[in-house]
Order: sequence, then C-alpha cells, then structure tokens
Amino acid sequence: MNVQKSFSEEQNKGCLYLVGTPIGNLEDISHRALRILKEAECIACEDTRQTRKLLTHFQISTRLISYHEHNKHTSGKEIIRLIEQGSDLALVSDAGLPVISDPGNDLVKLAIESNISIIPIPGANAALSAFIISGLETDQFTFCGFLPREKKDKKEKIIELADLAGSIIFYESPHRLINTLNVMYENWGNRQVSIAREITKKYEEVIRGTLEECIRYISEIKVQGEYCIVVQGSTAKKERKDELWWSLMSIKEHVEHYMNLELDKKEAMKKVAGDRMVSKRDIYNHLL
Repeated sequence: MNVQKSFSEEQNKGCLYLVGTPIGNLEDISHRALRILKEAECIACEDTRQTRKLLTHFQISTRLISYHEHNKHTSGKEIIRLIEQGSDLALVSDAGLPVISDPGNDLVKLAIESNISIIPIPGANAALSAFIISGLETDQFTFCGFLPREKKDKKEKIIELADLAGSIIFYESPHRLINTLNVMYENWGNRQVSIAREITKKYEEVIRGTLEECIRYISEIKVQGEYCIVVQGSTAKKERKDELWWSLMSIKEHVEHYMNLELDKKEAMKKVAGDRMVSKRDIYNHLL
C-alpha cells in the first residue's frame, strides 16, 4: 500500500513531475507546465533534440537527461537517485502527456517503490482530443494505444476487443493505417469510426464514417502524419437487452402490455408468441 500526500512539507525528497507538452500547437502548454520546466533541476525526455526545440522557444535552459526505451533501466536509477537527494525532476514525452504508450510508466513505478511523490501537470493529449471530436459515444471508452505490428497478433487483439461496449481508441502510424482498418472491418463489421491526424496543427483533419467508407476514402489519398482512430464499440449486448425488454414480465403481463397499446387479445397473444419464439397455442394454454 502506498499513500501519497503530494505537497507535504515533511518530505525530504524531491518530486517527479509528469509534464504535459504540446502535441503540435505550442500555445497548448500551460503556465504551470512552463514554470515547472524552468524550476526543475533537470528534465528527462525521450529525444533531447525534440525537447530542446520546445525549451528554446520558451527560453528555458534547464538541463536535459535522456530517458527512453533503450536506456530506461540505467537512466531510471540515476533519475531516482537525484530525486532522493532532494532534486525535483520533470518528465516529458516528445508530445502530449508522458507515460502514455511510452517508457515513462517504468519510471513512475520506480518512483512509487521509492516513496517519491509523482505530480501530474495536465496538458494536451492526442487520444482524448481525437475522442471528444469523434461524434461517437463518450460515456465509456477503452484506450488501447498501438496495436501489434504483426498481422496475426493484430487480428488476435482486435478479436479480443470485439465485445467491448464503449468506444475504443487507438494510435496508428501512416504506413499501417489501411491494414489496421481492414483487419477491424474484417473482424468487427462495418462500425462507425473517426480517424484524426495532425491534431492542433495546420493540416488537422478528421475523417468520420463507417469503416468501409473510411477505407475507401483513405485508399485514394496520400496517408501521412500520426493517426488516432476512435471506433464504435460493440452494440451486441445493447441489442440483446433491447430484444429482451420483456424478460422480467410474466406471460400475462406481456400480453397486457400489448393490449394496453390497443391491440385486441388475439393480436397481443400473437405478438407475445413472436417475442418469445413460441407458438400462439403455448401462450393460449398458459393463460387458461
């Protein structure tokens, strides 16, 4: 069990700040994020060249530490050591919120094990930005990040997700986009989908329609930029629920329901027999 009191004055360690950075438009960084990036002892980032562009734009000179998939084990230990000695450290990704689909999650786990406070500094996020403009249901969703590269593994994952009721969000690269959409269509049928690219940038584009329509459209254009795919969830459970709206009724109550809709008893019994997939004689005998 771990209880974090983020701003306790009794702490003798530094903090790990997870700082959201712009996903394209530099105006999307917050005043708080800029302050933390200026005040931190150092900033851990995936690509120092990419992060340096951001810092230069905002005239921030904080020292950078490289932290990525290939050096996360050694660099992660050094970062934790610095924080334990009292230094505040900011973690950023190349764009958007760190930790999501990147090795920052391993650093967060190390920080928790070392009883270090982890402070989120909210910012732009491509997945949620694509989600809220999708036009699909937003009361429930699943974020799946990038699907497996191999077609067999990708198909297995898509089949595994087939029965999810809420919207499903993915990241995808341009050269795998058509293949991914085709595998979805082959295994999920012609669901509604929203495909966004270049979010917050000059060439921001959103393609909405059925999977079949979007595959046809994308097949005829030049595919470029990183994509966020939002797909309609399964409606099977809802449809089954709608079909069985009468399931808690007795046969008598079921017949009375239709009679209240101004059907005569004979027609009401016929409708009940159809709902329950039994013969009209079965309904008649039950009411005797």
